[in-house]
Amino acid sequence: MLAKKAKKYRDMVCIGRTHGVHAEPTTFGLKLALWCDEVKRDLERLKQAKEEVSVGKISGAVGTFANVDPQVEVYICKKLGLKAANISTQVIQRDVYAQYMAVLAVIGASLEKFATELRHLQRTEVLEAEEPFGKGQKGSSAMPHKRNPVICERICGLARLLRGNALAAIENVALWHERDISHSSVERVIFPDSTLALDYMLHKFIQVIDGLQVYPDNMLANLARTHGLIFSQRVLLTLMDKGLPRMKAYDLVQRCAMKTWKDGSDFKDNLSQDKDVARYLSVRELDKIFDLDYYLRHVKKIFNRAGL
Repeated sequence: MLAKKAKKYRDMVCIGRTHGVHAEPTTFGLKLALWCDEVKRDLERLKQAKEEVSVGKISGAVGTFANVDPQVEVYICKKLGLKAANISTQVIQRDVYAQYMAVLAVIGASLEKFATELRHLQRTEVLEAEEPFGKGQKGSSAMPHKRNPVICERICGLARLLRGNALAAIENVALWHERDISHSSVERVIFPDSTLALDYMLHKFIQVIDGLQVYPDNMLANLARTHGLIFSQRVLLTLMDKGLPRMKAYDLVQRCAMKTWKDGSDFKDNLSQDKDVARYLSVRELDKIFDLDYYLRHVKKIFNRAGL
């Protein structure tokens, strides 16, 4: 489903942000393609963690097989679909389970990352995308107009639970000698809680992606909000290609950019009216620089590299 949505919005241009500030154009499909690639890695992590955690032991009170032949352990573990531990004490070593819990936390962190992005994009002053809002759903008990990103917020909150449980699993690694039971009371809580929570998060995220609302007009409006400043790097690089030292070129572009920041004037106009810039860049060259297609020319290649 995520891959399908990424392909659907592959060429839908929007602003890319760094530090929360407008940077350069990207596409909404690239955002989703990035998530899709991360989900693939998470799936591989989960498969590996399942393989690592599928281990058993029947090696006796301190792991010496004093009363059970090692072949019995191998036979029974195989019957149960498990690997026999190479070596154990009274318990399987807890680093095995710590790794598993850490993987659950990493997957939760991925979901939190995706949900956090959507929470920002749903903000009133941004509103480029929005989680589904059902007919008759109430966003706020006090303010009838509200459409809050409650599903994404829930995903972010539960990701914190997964990280906390992963830390508890790491704390369980250090036991006294051949065993104590400080780990077992913790594991009775964190194992079911984390697996159930992650299952719930995944189902909720599927629901969000399936019903995702996307607003292309707002994306284009936000793209133009900084009056062309998003093209500043290309202006800088073009001036450098003309032979200007980087710092000289940077100062010229920044001077025009700060004027745009200050009074909301058009960045391209400021550049064309700057005598120092005009010595190197004609109006025609500036028009070519301020071309969105330039930034999107490799999008298809990126999708191919991501297997989409």
